Amino acid sequence: MDEHHNITAQMFGLVLRHLRTQGGLSQRELGKRALYDHTRICRAENGEILAPIETVKAIDTALRTNGLLSALRQLAESADTRPAPAGLAGIQDGEPVILDMQTTDGRSVRVTLSRRQFTHLLAGGALTSLLPGLGDPDQAQRVARAIEQPSRIDGEVIDYFRRVLAEHYAADKMLGPRSLLRPVLAQIDVLDELRRGAGTRHAAPLLQVLAQYAEMAGWLHQDLGELDSAMHWTRRAAEWSQCAGDSQMSAYLLVRQSNIACLTDDHAAVVQLAGAARRNTDALEPKLDALAAQQQARGLAMLGELDECFTLLDQATETLRDHPQVTRQHVPVYLHSYDLDTLQEQSAVCHRAAGRADTAATILQAQIGKLPPNLTRDRGHLTAKLAVAVAQSSLAEPSRAAHLGHEALGIAHQTGSARIRRELQTLDGELRERWPDDTDTRTFHEALISL
Repeated sequence: MDEHHNITAQMFGLVLRHLRTQGGLSQRELGKRALYDHTRICRAENGEILAPIETVKAIDTALRTNGLLSALRQLAESADTRPAPAGLAGIQDGEPVILDMQTTDGRSVRVTLSRRQFTHLLAGGALTSLLPGLGDPDQAQRVARAIEQPSRIDGEVIDYFRRVLAEHYAADKMLGPRSLLRPVLAQIDVLDELRRGAGTRHAAPLLQVLAQYAEMAGWLHQDLGELDSAMHWTRRAAEWSQCAGDSQMSAYLLVRQSNIACLTDDHAAVVQLAGAARRNTDALEPKLDALAAQQQARGLAMLGELDECFTLLDQATETLRDHPQVTRQHVPVYLHSYDLDTLQEQSAVCHRAAGRADTAATILQAQIGKLPPNLTRDRGHLTAKLAVAVAQSSLAEPSRAAHLGHEALGIAHQTGSARIRRELQTLDGELRERWPDDTDTRTFHEALISL
């Protein structure tokens, strides 16, 4: 068996033993159900052999694993094939690593590995779904060595985690928080372990990356509607960014806390936190200054201070026109995609608060038209916001608003985005207040409460 098959066999065997034990079956009983000799099941669990694919399908059926073992078995056929989505925990010195894998139907399977097993499997490419982007064997070996001996961390390992984080941000726009939270938390565990053993030379850049991952975790919790966890991770990110001496990230995290405050209806805090982020505008990345101004404007709109709100939005627009690209290295990842279109879309909430629902609807319709087809979660969020604007507009189109609401409702269910659900709850309130006896109103309300 070559090295790739050997690594795959070990991974397959660990998961097979766990699932069989969890199912309460002996090796002999499983062999009878899958029509496979029990001595070969023993060898498979020990990583000595790989069962034929057709046999693995029968084992999947016997253990009701919804194809998880078949997915792992396919690793042997192609080095590019990845196992099911996973996360991990328990990566402290002397503790086992707990690999948390999911079947396609959402069932969780937890497998306990020793640190040596974990780093061996990682280096061999068997854990690429946990730490994506390790298709390069040299890079995989480098990261595995760093995890096993944190003092050996180097700039290439840190850059690897930066690249993966950028991939997560891109994926979030398509998949939403449900698919990404577990891998992000897993990578925070790895980075935090590296932080504990890193030398002084790499401590600051490692803390900077760790802060960016923690901010991402805060964002994903926020999108799931888990605001306490969102604030917890955002504050941990602020702590790590302060330790790293990263003033840009520290200011950005004030904006993030301001954004979370929006969801608790603490509009004064929205203005105060965003204003604090802009306290030293000369030292700020221009895009970050524009983002903070936009967030401050949002809070002012909710407080009814509309003149100052739209003045700040104009200032943010001018800043982004003058600075379409980031000007500093290693700024928060979000700023790379923050542009005039994003600002325009975000301004729609201010127009709604100002009683200009028609303007908000026009803006949102235009922005939806610009979205690439694969940005599912973002499309769902904008569609839900558009539905509210349509319901509040002077044209009074309850059927169109309800139709848009149904479209966004399916995406909310698919992605787990609480932000979409929040907008749809606002839509439900508008429809029931203005058209309580309308058939579309009742149909949408029933669909919403059944989600």
